[in-house]
Amino acid sequence: MATILVVDDEMGIRALLSEILTDEGHSVELAENAAQARAARERMRPDLVLLDIWMPDVDGITLLKEWGATGLLNMPVVMMSGHGTIDTAVEATKFGAMAFLEKPITLQKLLRAVEQALARAVPKAPPASGLSPVAGNGIFRAEPGLTVEAAMTGGMGLPVPMPVELGPQSEQSFDLDRPLREARDAFEKSYFEFHLARENGSMTRVAEKTGLERTHLYRKLKQLGVDLSRNKRGTLA
Repeated sequence: MATILVVDDEMGIRALLSEILTDEGHSVELAENAAQARAARERMRPDLVLLDIWMPDVDGITLLKEWGATGLLNMPVVMMSGHGTIDTAVEATKFGAMAFLEKPITLQKLLRAVEQALARAVPKAPPASGLSPVAGNGIFRAEPGLTVEAAMTGGMGLPVPMPVELGPQSEQSFDLDRPLREARDAFEKSYFEFHLARENGSMTRVAEKTGLERTHLYRKLKQLGVDLSRNKRGTLA
């Protein structure tokens, strides 16, 4: 698990990222502007910052430069923008950002960027030449053109969580002498618990197996009271 600071002036974006990252086992702090981001940065040292570029008071690039100039850029930063370009991404990486996410932020891209950023070392000061690092050597590119729906059903090779112990069996009995809704909920809960166990707690694989988008799957599991804590053990440390 990691402590992640999400900085974005859009409440919907903050809420969505917080829900997804919390469900993945991370601790999430939220800030809606640069002032709140600075305060959160002073209060705790986040393991990762997801930083929006376009904000009403101080933009994300300026805040990134400020942290770098004051020696506070000792955590990986992933920039986010709905109006970014390749030039914007290059500028962000030049000043210490480790990756760039294009809005609307796809689930698979988000989780992969978080995984890769947490696995990388603390960013170093930008080189004197002003060149941004390149993938494999530290270079990152913007990845536009995908929607949330497209990424939710794609297999991007996310890390496989730890096995779930003593999962439910494929054959079970159900009490049919009960209201239809109760019987259906009991069946669906057992169905999803079985597939979570079978897929070692991988929400991505269960979503693909059951044909549900991952956000819908999250809501369905919560509604049915399925224990999601097993998934959290498989997240990155």
